Amino acid sequence: MSDGDTRLVELEGQIAFLEDTVNSLNSALGAQQQQILELGDQMRLLHQQLKEQGARLDTFDGPDDQPPPHY
Repeated sequence: MSDGDTRLVELEGQIAFLEDTVNSLNSALGAQQQQILELGDQMRLLHQQLKEQGARLDTFDGPDDQPPPHY
């Protein structure tokens, strides 16, 4: 093999490695994006539950601020 052919083979190997790396990174990015979307849905649900809990506490008719009878 000539020096030019060896260099061409090396470059083809590097390109194949880079293509594999890009595909792996693309898969990881897709998985992360899906996880971010799921976490956003969970956060919205928790926010809604927190608002509902706060509304229930606002309407709570608890005992007056009187101390218990044993004081």
